[in-house]
Amino acid sequence: MDQAEQLRNVIKMHPAPRPLARIITVTSGKGGVGKSNTSINLACQFKKMGQRVLILDADFGLANIEIMFGTVPKHNLCDLIYQGKSMQDIITWGPMDIGFISGGSGIAGLSNLSQDYLNYIVQNLAELDAIADIVIIDTGAGISDAVLDFLVASGEILLVATPEPTSITDSYSLLKALNRHPRFSREDSKIKVIANKVSGDIEGEIMYNKIDTVASRYLKLPIAYLGAIPQDHQLEDAVMQQMPVSIYRPNAKSAIAYEKMAYILMDKEYNKSLVKRGMAAFFSHIAAGGKKMG
Repeated sequence: MDQAEQLRNVIKMHPAPRPLARIITVTSGKGGVGKSNTSINLACQFKKMGQRVLILDADFGLANIEIMFGTVPKHNLCDLIYQGKSMQDIITWGPMDIGFISGGSGIAGLSNLSQDYLNYIVQNLAELDAIADIVIIDTGAGISDAVLDFLVASGEILLVATPEPTSITDSYSLLKALNRHPRFSREDSKIKVIANKVSGDIEGEIMYNKIDTVASRYLKLPIAYLGAIPQDHQLEDAVMQQMPVSIYRPNAKSAIAYEKMAYILMDKEYNKSLVKRGMAAFFSHIAAGGKKMG
């Protein structure tokens, strides 16, 4: 029996509770464009709307989320997989009771685990569907196999970019790599672009149109525009204070922009066609492709 067949059997043995968590994956073609800030502030805005929110920091090389939250997790996903910790043990509760899980390097080793281990992990991951309404995955930047596996498993992708030519080029390169991925389904995936660090709405739309033009022409890949986050010194001040701007300065223009995006993402019409996969199915998808990651 191959790894993918094992995982399907594990999911059947442990059906996820209903309702399933909504998984939103935030990514970028290059570092330094505000991806982690976007993850954290959208989490804050969802929380203000009454949603239960968890962030999974899947950027293995950096600890941006914990730094910006001002919290240091005692445990990470590796401890659940290899040290017998429970899901509750590895969740750190940050500001506004937003849950945070450090991915560590544990996810990269999923494909090498035994059937017993897979059973154990899926049982634990299914608990997240009962704990959170929304799980935000903050990926690493760039086009690594690990990042692409997260994107194809999610189905709901927010691509953060800035007007810098390198960011636009790298965003296209990420979309091109995703489009070529053997397990990517454009029918089951929604990709929305966020323009960050812009002077205003017009610059944001110009930036999005540049990405959309090449994605449509060369990839035939449908993407959509979620909105713009303006350049904001109050956001920069919040980062220095290790706080999300949505908490530190809720009336800042960047915080208001994040709020608008959260309302769009929670719109009932937008969510009609949304496929919620749940955390157990999400990680089984990651593990199925994990041999490339290990």
